[in-house]
Amino acid sequence: MTLYRIGELSKAAHISERTIDYYTKLGLITPELRSIKNYRLYSHETLAALERINQLKQEKYTLEEIKSLMSKWNSATPEADVSDRLVELEVHMQQLEREVKALEPIISQLKPGQAHTALTNLLPQGLACMEAIRLLLTQGPPM
Repeated sequence: MTLYRIGELSKAAHISERTIDYYTKLGLITPELRSIKNYRLYSHETLAALERINQLKQEKYTLEEIKSLMSKWNSATPEADVSDRLVELEVHMQQLEREVKALEPIISQLKPGQAHTALTNLLPQGLACMEAIRLLLTQGPPM
């Protein structure tokens, strides 16, 4: 198992040591263990978590939202593939909601014919997604 000291992790993740300290204090990441000289040592999984955090920050999630999402991801067991997929869907739906809110000023300025065309094109895809989620939730995982 490869373990990183904070400076090594900082270089590998392309973020500052101060940011790593901050994320550790917030509970977004935790050191795997401490060295004999009391250095915090982080695992490769922490590096992957930092990459997820950066991705979510780019998608405009707050650190509190990121902490909540990561908590859900970390609480999932290997057998909980359905839970993992639902969390991914939740993240995706939240991103879509953000995008819709960003588009609201543009949508409100559409002419009725343009709005009708946009709705006609988007509605079947949205309904198919909702139906897939409904089936997943009502039928449960395959046996």
